[in-house]
Amino acid sequence: MSDTEDLYDLIEYAERGGYQGSVIKFYDFDNGNVYMPFEKKRNVIYGKPVYTDGFYYFLQADYGLKKVTLYKYFPETMLKAVAEFGMDEVNLYNLTIIGENVHVISHDGDKFCCYYPEKLSLTLRNHEAVLLMTEDEIISEEWVEEGWDDEKDCATDSYRLYYKVIIRDFDGNIISEEIGSIHQAPDGTYWIA
Repeated sequence: MSDTEDLYDLIEYAERGGYQGSVIKFYDFDNGNVYMPFEKKRNVIYGKPVYTDGFYYFLQADYGLKKVTLYKYFPETMLKAVAEFGMDEVNLYNLTIIGENVHVISHDGDKFCCYYPEKLSLTLRNHEAVLLMTEDEIISEEWVEEGWDDEKDCATDSYRLYYKVIIRDFDGNIISEEIGSIHQAPDGTYWIA
């Protein structure tokens, strides 16, 4: 990607007169070809792509049209708009794609929203972020600090930082919680370590 991948930046750029635009390119290391699904366009920015089920998925935000589009892509064979959202329907802050299946989500403080393939929102803990969604579970990681001196704003001798993996249902009910963090193997599978 030629520039930032934070879609929220469009709002800040708009306040300063607009954004020069960015491009997203895909490089094929086997044949040396470079693929660019769209030409550079003013006030258009792209989110970080995700590869799943044999395709790339990425978000394109167009401030001029006031819309965000989820694209399914594979060079020379597929470029398809999968879903489209008005900018007033989504929170651009931390808007991204996650999951084994494609889910479009955003985090803003303790508020989590999923926009695709279904709509839902939950309140999370302060230091919690959703990393994965399945057909019926929301899997998040929470970082926990113990032994922090708030007055001096520093770690004490008993300082400890660790992560918890929290699994919720789509109503936000906690199914399980354990110390560890989520990792993804090269074959796409996930595990807790």
